[in-house]
Amino acid sequence: VQLAESGGGLVQPGGSLRLSCEASGRFSRIHEMSWYRQASGEQRALVADITSGGGTYVSDPVQGRFTISRDAAKNTVFLQMNNLVPEDTAVYYCNVKYWLNGLYETWGQGTQVTVSL
Repeated sequence: VQLAESGGGLVQPGGSLRLSCEASGRFSRIHEMSWYRQASGEQRALVADITSGGGTYVSDPVQGRFTISRDAAKNTVFLQMNNLVPEDTAVYYCNVKYWLNGLYETWGQGTQVTVSL
C-alpha cells in the first residue's frame, strides 16, 4: 500500500491549510486512517484519526481548530487545519492501517507545515 500526501506549505498565523492522503495498492479494506506530526527535536505524536466506521478523534492541542474527514470511496483522508499557530509547525505524516490477511500499517513520506510570519 502506498500513500500520497499533499497540501503542506508555509502559512501565516491564523491561516488555514488542508492536507490530503490517498491510499493505493492492494488491501482488503482500510481499518483506520490517521495524521501524526513531528516537530523538530520532538517525538511523533497523534493529531487525529478516523476509523472505518467514521468515528473520529482529535487531540487536545488542536481540538476545535483541526477537523479530520475522509472520502471512503477514494481511500482518502483529509486534515482541515484552521487558525494555525506557530506551534503547529511540524512534518505531518499520514498513517493507514489496513487488512490483507492480517492487520498492517504504512506511513506516508511526510509533508512540511510551517506557520510563520
